[in-house]
Amino acid sequence: MSATRAHPAIHNAMWPGLVGKGPDSEPPLDLDTMLDLTSAAAVDGVRFDGVDLFLSSPHTDIDSSDDDLKFLADRIRRRGLRVGSLVAPVWAPTGGGSAMGDDAERSRFLEQVKKACRIGSKLRDLEIRQYGVVRIDSAASPAEWAKDPDANTKRIVRTFREACAIAKDFGERLAAEGEICWGGMHSWRHNVKLLELVDRPETLGFQADMAHTMLFTMGYNAPEDRLLPEDFGWADGEQLAEAYRTMARALRPWTIDLHVAQNDGTVRGSGSHDKTGRHCQALDPHGKLDIVRDAGAWMRDDNGQINRAFAHICWDGCMFPNAVMTDPKTWTDVLKTMIAVRNAHGWD
Repeated sequence: MSATRAHPAIHNAMWPGLVGKGPDSEPPLDLDTMLDLTSAAAVDGVRFDGVDLFLSSPHTDIDSSDDDLKFLADRIRRRGLRVGSLVAPVWAPTGGGSAMGDDAERSRFLEQVKKACRIGSKLRDLEIRQYGVVRIDSAASPAEWAKDPDANTKRIVRTFREACAIAKDFGERLAAEGEICWGGMHSWRHNVKLLELVDRPETLGFQADMAHTMLFTMGYNAPEDRLLPEDFGWADGEQLAEAYRTMARALRPWTIDLHVAQNDGTVRGSGSHDKTGRHCQALDPHGKLDIVRDAGAWMRDDNGQINRAFAHICWDGCMFPNAVMTDPKTWTDVLKTMIAVRNAHGWD
């Protein structure tokens, strides 16, 4: 597939080598393996432009020294890649804490945001990163949030505002990823409400993952916000497309980072990762999204005009088995899909 558009840049996520892996699942794939698989993929001479990173060991230590980061930048540059968005490890198992927790938990959350923003700034100084955000979420479950929705939402808002002040000091922007497993962010309507309450549009936006946001239309963990009927039949692609556009229309004004992904409509986790939407391979016959069509819900405005909201788009294949991730065909298929998305909704 030839490329007919030059922008946005096409990235691959590195965290699928870690998320859902561990003692109760498969072993992690190290960063160098993920980088090699990414840099080796090519379609008619087109390659991935860069990678998005998870700032957690064993990939990238959140406490990396300046020398560590220079070594990281050299490893990525040597493969002809650059860095885009970064995931701050704000969850308790990775050293963080709940955004709606007590003072100690909130302090740990904010410290991880500060460390992530420092790394983002250093990677800019090393000229390996010219764009991208620092990704956060509430690091709390919907069940815990539901015990006191109003008070918990207020605490998340307070934490996110403090995180915005930190990010601004480093010249970074934060993107909150809505997903059905994050309390206070588990439906499209709750995400809009949270972003409006934080009210820091210059610093905090939304990160849309196509697979996770599709579940918002189905009402998982928030049936009052479902957009598809309970008896919805997957054969009706236009009804899904319309529900998806309705959801995206509400969140698009806040969206500053986009994950292109596929979903089979089921909800299950893997390893230590909380129960959430299942990412599928790009060409999975069980995938419910028309990836190219539905990417347009984020990359075009209500009038169908290309909005140029993203300097890059990133593929997310969380919880792929290792056998799938180490198969070069996986990344060729992903790259073909990403090129098709860029050809349809990109620009020169």
